[in-house]
Amino acid sequence: MAGTMLRSLSKLGRPSTKLIINSNLVSPACTVLQNRQKQWQPDVEWTEHYAGAVMYPSAITEKWVPPPWNDKDAPMEKEVSNLTINFGPQHPAAHGVLRLVLELSGESVKKCDPHVGLLHRGTEKLIEYKTYLQALPYFDRLDYVSMMCNEQAYSLAVEKLLNIQAPPRAQWIRVLFGELTRILNHIMAITTHALDIGAMTPFFWMFEEREKMFEFYERVSGARMHAAYVRPGGVHQDMPLGLMDDIYEWCKNFSIRIDEVEEMLTNNRIWKNRTVDIGVVSAEDALNYGFSGVMLRGSGIKWDLRKSQPYDKYDEVEFDVPIGSKGDCYDRYLCRVEEMRQSLRIMIEALNKMPAGEIKVDDAKVAPPKRSEMKMSMESLIHHFKLYTEGYQVPPGSTYTAVEAPKGEFGVYLVSDGSSRPYRCKIKAPGFAHLAALDMMAKGHMLADVVAIIAALVEPQICYILDAILFLYGIILTVLYCRIKYFPQMAPVTGTAKPVNAEESIYTGLTPHSADTYQTIGQKKGLH
Repeated sequence: MAGTMLRSLSKLGRPSTKLIINSNLVSPACTVLQNRQKQWQPDVEWTEHYAGAVMYPSAITEKWVPPPWNDKDAPMEKEVSNLTINFGPQHPAAHGVLRLVLELSGESVKKCDPHVGLLHRGTEKLIEYKTYLQALPYFDRLDYVSMMCNEQAYSLAVEKLLNIQAPPRAQWIRVLFGELTRILNHIMAITTHALDIGAMTPFFWMFEEREKMFEFYERVSGARMHAAYVRPGGVHQDMPLGLMDDIYEWCKNFSIRIDEVEEMLTNNRIWKNRTVDIGVVSAEDALNYGFSGVMLRGSGIKWDLRKSQPYDKYDEVEFDVPIGSKGDCYDRYLCRVEEMRQSLRIMIEALNKMPAGEIKVDDAKVAPPKRSEMKMSMESLIHHFKLYTEGYQVPPGSTYTAVEAPKGEFGVYLVSDGSSRPYRCKIKAPGFAHLAALDMMAKGHMLADVVAIIAALVEPQICYILDAILFLYGIILTVLYCRIKYFPQMAPVTGTAKPVNAEESIYTGLTPHSADTYQTIGQKKGLH
């Protein structure tokens, strides 16, 4: 046994047995030191040679897998399929006033979180530092496509606290321009809804009519959009001569434009595919979420404040309240189209029943004196100055007044402490409650359907830029028309050097306040 062991050690090159026996007499510390001295250490040449990335041979294809933890397989890596994106405020369909945080699974919406407040300006707080008359223009800017309806709600609230009532003619004027504003808003809602989905033609057709309605705004108040026309105690001034005739002529021709839009959209296969069964809201859900206006009527609930709680002269006009059956985007579109027809009925009835008389309440503490009196009486001038600088005092009290705005119920909760400034003014916006249901309406739909839901829900408002463009377009047409009619020698010529006849020009009939303004080129040529 000992001989075998010695032979093995001699083959390994170990020292002889005598050295081993002597090494047993050495302390363990010395043995460890000797072993460390014999241990191999990499030199500088070896380090430089093998520096860099380690290259494995191509034969090694399997990756080393660590052993299971606690005799169990490690948890598998999960693939996350949901994606969170921002929809707006820079998205073309959000128009800079809305941001949605969407959680998507592929193209399907799993969650929709609306972020509002991008157009917040602290209006309610600003009103507390203004007189009751100075606070009126803020309501034009709350919803800048429903201007006079907002003014009407605030004016009715102040009149209720003052215990006064506007004269009959002023009430009929409010009804007339309230329905004109409703058509303005529905034109914006329908055409931008179609534009966001991909139909561009109705936008240009109806905005031509919208420009004519802005002309009516300008003739009655001096402003195209922010009129500040409806005021507590009546309206600012009476309608100019000829305006009622022009509005009546426009009403007779506008129904043709509605028919043209319906002919393009209502039975269009692409339009129905994008709106039918999209954003469905049941009647129960609509009530639970606090819907109003078209959103409530589109779900089948017949509720209109002009019928249930009439104000001004709405109890003396005849009109129908359209309702939907499914509560989807298509029903809401149909409701808005029919409401435009009913608004035309109300406008024509208001024009026929328009009485003569005063347009301001007969109360010198609220209504300013007439211009003719101010030019003749120093007391009237002083009265006018104090009324517009200091304002009128409103008795202490509180009231909630709501009107049927184009987007729904627009309410004003007004509190007075007896001074000339409101103590508190809480505004109930119709679209705020509708946004709360956006998650419920968009869940399960495709990403492209969110655009259709928003357009039918909050009615995108892009009128600032577009109205500026159309205003410049109108100026260009007016300049070209005047150049052709009054300076025919400066008119553009054709290839045969023949001057263009003004009667054959495409700009014929665009003169302001003329009946030809409401006829298209196709009607003049007998195409309709």
